[in-house]
Order: sequence, then C-alpha cells, then structure tokens
Amino acid sequence: MGKMEDTKLLLTICDECEQRFYHMRETDHEPDFFEEVKPYADSSHQAIARWAEEMKVWIQKEKPRYVHEVQVDSLKDSMTQFVVQSFYKATGKKRFILSIRAARYTLQTVLDAMNAERGEDQMNE
Repeated sequence: MGKMEDTKLLLTICDECEQRFYHMRETDHEPDFFEEVKPYADSSHQAIARWAEEMKVWIQKEKPRYVHEVQVDSLKDSMTQFVVQSFYKATGKKRFILSIRAARYTLQTVLDAMNAERGEDQMNE
C-alpha cells in the first residue's frame, strides 16, 4: 500500500473507533481484551506505525509546507491510545472526540498536501 492508501486507512480507523465508542456506551458492552481489543489494536497499531515511518521519509524528501514530523509523532501517540480507549465506556467523551478530530485534521492535511504535490507533478510533465 502507498502513502495515500495508508493515510486513508488511518481515517477509516478513526471512523471505526468513533462508531465503536458510541456503540460500547449504548450497549453497555464490556469487551473481551484478547478476543476483541487486542486483535484490532495490534493491526491498527501496525498500520499507524507504518504510516508514521512513511510520513517521515516523505517529509524529509518532499518537505511539505503544512506537514511536520512533530504532527506525525503526535498523531501516532494519540491514535495508538484512542484505538484502545474506543473499546471502553469509561473513556472520557470530550478528550476522546477531540483526539479523533485532531487526528482527522492532520490526516486530511496530509492528503491535501499529497494531492497538491500530485497536481504539481502533472503540471511539470
């Protein structure tokens, strides 16, 4: 998968986490750690780590104006946390939603930068 696909995958993970967060609260469900939480967290954490590595290479190479390594590190930390938090109804709503919103904003900024770069490449051909 490429950088753009991986970025879109992380946006999908944001959506899944938000939906799960509300679902867990509505159903009062207590998740099984090894059956539910761990498999999803493991695959999500791998996707997040892979994305972060790709972003660092891309940032060094392309030097996008609105995307910086500190944002990548921040998103990696917060997503790694909220993926797990999304399973537990004790998770505080305000902070959880703000974390997802911040992650979505960063991911959208990355996609916009990639699309702009793609547009410039086509103009230069």
